[in-house]
Amino acid sequence: MTDIVELTAAQAADAIRRGELEPEAVWSAYRERAAADELNAYCWVAGAVPPAAARESPLAGVPVAVKDLFATKGVPSQAGSRILENYRPPYSATVVERLAGAGAPLLGKTNQDEFAMGSSTEHCSFGATLNPWDPKRVPGGSSGGSAAAVAAGTAPWSIGTDTGGSIRQPAALCGIVGMKPTYGAVSRYGMIAFASSLDQAGPFTRDVTDAALLLGAMVGEDPRDSTSIRLPEPIALPSATDLQGIRIGVPEELSGEGIEPGVLERFNETLDLARELGATVETMRLPHAPHALAAYYILAPAEASSNLARYDGVRYGLRADGGGDLLGMYTATREAGFGAEVKRRIMLGTYALSSGYYDAYYGRAQKVRTRISEDFKAAWESFDLVATPTSPSVAFELGAKLEDPLAMYLNDVCAVPMSLAGIPAISIPNGLSEGLPTGFQLAGPAFSENRILEAAHALEQAIGFDGSKARQA
Repeated sequence: MTDIVELTAAQAADAIRRGELEPEAVWSAYRERAAADELNAYCWVAGAVPPAAARESPLAGVPVAVKDLFATKGVPSQAGSRILENYRPPYSATVVERLAGAGAPLLGKTNQDEFAMGSSTEHCSFGATLNPWDPKRVPGGSSGGSAAAVAAGTAPWSIGTDTGGSIRQPAALCGIVGMKPTYGAVSRYGMIAFASSLDQAGPFTRDVTDAALLLGAMVGEDPRDSTSIRLPEPIALPSATDLQGIRIGVPEELSGEGIEPGVLERFNETLDLARELGATVETMRLPHAPHALAAYYILAPAEASSNLARYDGVRYGLRADGGGDLLGMYTATREAGFGAEVKRRIMLGTYALSSGYYDAYYGRAQKVRTRISEDFKAAWESFDLVATPTSPSVAFELGAKLEDPLAMYLNDVCAVPMSLAGIPAISIPNGLSEGLPTGFQLAGPAFSENRILEAAHALEQAIGFDGSKARQA
């Protein structure tokens, strides 16, 4: 079993296709580890009976862990919330169907911040997830369960969602690869919504090759999602070993003040590696990036206040006793079902959309979003990619920021601008600071997934990060 867990997903798939490994053996190895999970990374694990072998399929039977907010037919899909506790949808999300169709059976559902609202996976109704590098610290969020499972070796790969950094930031804090594709590249059908204009599914993997392989099975237009799009070219497995001809821009606004010294030191070392690999690296400006976080925390809660209005105790999920009064039932259900962070964001969003404040807050935030997109468009005239630290800090201790929402929100400072612009970005591990992983983020223009993956692959080979400590913990 140890030998199987040490294989990357792509290596396991290749071994299965060659007949050197049985898909049932891979399933059993990971299912046993997932069932014994001590990090609270899972909220549901599949049964012990392995699925039918899929040796010739693109993903060859290598199982996948799925974030709790993806609707999965007949399986608890709770979005980390009491208001949906034990909800079992009658259908599956498009991305879940696609992965199953490509030969990746469902291993389990992973823990998350409630309705994907958080940066630490502490805002979950079913308990916090722990970081496999140090169980006294957070794994990041909101997709912390998916990230911790891959880092700990209880899943070969997993999927999560990224609204303002919720794939990239936990990937950085757990020492793995996480990618947010171009908005619309992966169908949102069946994803329990937080902020519809921002939510996007993506992969968590041990290395960049696995990320490309899993993403390739996820992307594509979906008639059930009007925002979905067809990528101009298929996702290809990366092979680059250098960065010759690549121009990398380093935004002054996202690579200096507010970044922990150890994180910044690893970041600068990675930039030096990029230069050695042949890249041109220069500082540049994203003038409106400092306003991204403020704009995000108006726009995302505004969309959440609308999306979460459907949870009223009438059609599905929790129903609390309202004393025979309809309004009382609504109120009691939402009071009992939603956690503190979800209530906070609903209140913020409702206020921003209220009469007399819409133009001052929501309307202005949309204008900032447009400016941020324009900043990136201007950057692509001179650069192929933009590089930043993924997170301003390494994993922080459990409870350290729960009482200070603003400090918690600052964890997304480097990731949010890319989300607002709808562009793809990847985080790869680039070393340790104080014995904990740091992340290096590469972003590119819309539909540049293959270019990003190639550059990340070249850097990954040069960095040589070893994540085995987390799997052996």
